[in-house]
Amino acid sequence: MRRDGYRCQYCGASGGNLTIDHIIPRSQGGEDTWENLVTACVTCNNKKNDRRPEEANMKLLKQPRKPNHITFIKHSINKIDERWKPYLFLN
Repeated sequence: MRRDGYRCQYCGASGGNLTIDHIIPRSQGGEDTWENLVTACVTCNNKKNDRRPEEANMKLLKQPRKPNHITFIKHSINKIDERWKPYLFLN
């Protein structure tokens, strides 16, 4: 959820009841991987049900990926010192 900014990756809603959704459902061979799990609001998760997004006529706002050390740093601190950005590849 932190990686996705606590926003539903289908409708963009934030706050409220958020869940974790398997993009490819486990019943269809989907795995518990960074690339197959996204934050979803309860409404979108129920709408998608046990289907792939295209089967439910839904689109992801962005393709999920495994977070890297930069993502961890950005979410772990409130503000990044501007002087460090070149070293963190944030320019």
